[in-house]
Amino acid sequence: MDELLALVDINLHDIGVIVTNCSVFSPTPSMTSMIINKYKLPVDVKSFNLAGMGCSAGLLALDLAKRVLLAHPNKYALVLSTENLTRSLYYGNQRSMLVTNCLFRVGGSAVLLSNKWKDRKISKYKIIHTSRSQMGAIDMCYRSVYQEEDCKGTIGVSLSKDLMQSAGLALQHNMKLLGPKILPFSELFLYILNGFMMKISPNSKIKPYIPNFKLACDNICIHAGGKAVVRAMELALNLPFELSEPSHMTLYRFGNLSSASVWYELAYEESKARVKKGNRVWQIGLGSGFKCCSSYLKALKDIDLRSSSQCWADCISELPVQLPSDEGGHH
Repeated sequence: MDELLALVDINLHDIGVIVTNCSVFSPTPSMTSMIINKYKLPVDVKSFNLAGMGCSAGLLALDLAKRVLLAHPNKYALVLSTENLTRSLYYGNQRSMLVTNCLFRVGGSAVLLSNKWKDRKISKYKIIHTSRSQMGAIDMCYRSVYQEEDCKGTIGVSLSKDLMQSAGLALQHNMKLLGPKILPFSELFLYILNGFMMKISPNSKIKPYIPNFKLACDNICIHAGGKAVVRAMELALNLPFELSEPSHMTLYRFGNLSSASVWYELAYEESKARVKKGNRVWQIGLGSGFKCCSSYLKALKDIDLRSSSQCWADCISELPVQLPSDEGGHH
């Protein structure tokens, strides 16, 4: 947040909304209160501290901040997404719980939102749409990422074999919410026609039509939940490596950064100078619950952070690296 506030020229008393999220760490006072105290924010700031909401909480927090700003004009909103794994390190020997020790890492991101018209000239992106899908009513999805005790009473987070299926269901529902808002008419027509044909011929071998979301996006940031997650998303959306590269490289360099991962991925694209004015960016967050959250952004200017990126500057020139064949054989 220090780095963010050093880049912008704002009066801290104009910050009207602050949203923080950290899934497995919930201190007292809250992280929101810590930030308010550190920066001496105004007493009427609308503060929200999200805990236990998994890796999709970064985009969920963005959605919340956007909605609160709509009701409070002429204000700024700060969104801080992070994770603190130290308190939840698993010390047992159950394999399904040891995965989180190997995969997750600590990271953080800070985003400043504005609903002031004058800030349009200096803003990097405009939020076009956000969508949220919650599959918690389905037991399989609810228990796919689950904190519990092992047979010896040691607490850990268990990843079930139903995780990929749960992610697929959440993504499918989220695409149904977002698709009508962002897809071109031609794709919507084909999807509706396919559904109609399947309905009138239920016993036919007609396969469900998956719209081509590549036509609606120039940059895609898929939550770097693991190589299997990213690979499954590639297959589901029929993505070339160029579009999934930010997710693969974030996982390679930083691991699973939980709710902050989609912002590291966007910073990767910016550091590669691949975000141009008018580009449409789709961020996809997947997390426990099971949830899928999306944000659809429009770039308001060309962005080139090759010489100034805080997190990628030391390695961006060496990426992408060649991936092992079990990740799809891409280069």
